[in-house]
Order: sequence, then C-alpha cells, then structure tokens
Amino acid sequence: MKIFNIYLSGVGGQGIGLISEIILRAADHAGLNALGVDTHGLAQRGGMVSSHIRIGENIHSPLVSKHKAELVISLERHEAVRAAADYLAENGTLVYYNTSWQPLPVRLKKAQGISEQQVEDFCQKGAFRLFKVYQNDLPDPRMQNIALLAAICKNKLVAGLAVEHYQKAMNDLMAGRMLETNLGMFKSLI
Repeated sequence: MKIFNIYLSGVGGQGIGLISEIILRAADHAGLNALGVDTHGLAQRGGMVSSHIRIGENIHSPLVSKHKAELVISLERHEAVRAAADYLAENGTLVYYNTSWQPLPVRLKKAQGISEQQVEDFCQKGAFRLFKVYQNDLPDPRMQNIALLAAICKNKLVAGLAVEHYQKAMNDLMAGRMLETNLGMFKSLI
C-alpha cells in the first residue's frame, strides 16, 4: 500500500488526541501498518494541537512532511486554513468542523477571523477537495470530533478503513455512557 499521510489540527480541548487515536486503532483493526504522533503545545490553555498519522508500508517516521498530507483534518476554521496551507499535498482533501475558536490575535483585534467563505476560497484556489462538517444538534460540544470522524468514515476518506474498524477502535478507547453516546451519534451520522 502506498503511504497515506494524515495531518490533524485543532485547539486544546477539542479532542484531536482522541480522533487521532481512533484512526490509528481503526487502521490496526483493518490490518494496516500505521504510525502516529501527537504534538500538544499549549493544549491545556487553548493552544494549537496537532497529530500526524502515516498509514502504509515502509514507514520510518510518524511525522508528515510539509505539503505531503493527502488528508488534513481540522476541528476549527483558523486551524483548517493554517494546517492546509502548511501540510496539504497537491490534490489533497481538507475536512474540517465549521466552528471558530478564535486565536488570541483575533480576540485582541490584531488579526481578522477566518470565515467559512475564506476556507472555501482557499480550497478552490488550491484545487483541494473540501468537506465541511457542522451539527447544530450535538448533545455536547465535545462531540464535534466524533461528528468529524463520521464524515471521514461516511465519505471513505481513509482507504481501507470501514465502519466496523472505527467502531472497534471506539470500543477500545471509551466505555460506559461516553461510548454509548459517541457511538450512537457516530452511527446516526454515517
């Protein structure tokens, strides 16, 4: 299998670590070779968080090189544009959760916020495939990552991973009410 690179980004507290681990474990359940690594920065303070995942044979490092990710996953508009500009490969795909956790310069009015239209314009200019995700009826905003994961699964954005692989991975990582709620929503969205 050709190496498939995924770069994930978001803000501390959004669940990038969980979605990354679900994808890694789903790849394992599918019998695929995968490596991944998280970088947390100032995650506990709402800072940028990213994860790298590489799926395929002969992977020697978990880090995705700049402009080499076939798939960029982001849980926020500002991070979506930043991550895509830095990591998305030619003909790559951006999937993002359409919300804004304004970075400090935006909150201090030293920079402009990123709009939904700006994300679309960026992808159109770069000829990137775009999937925008938003659920206005989430029982908990911490479930945005699972809504994003459902879109990734539904649109088959990671070759070789099927519904059952993602579900097994979620069973590995969650239990009780957390598993029941997240798995129920995941199933309803695919």
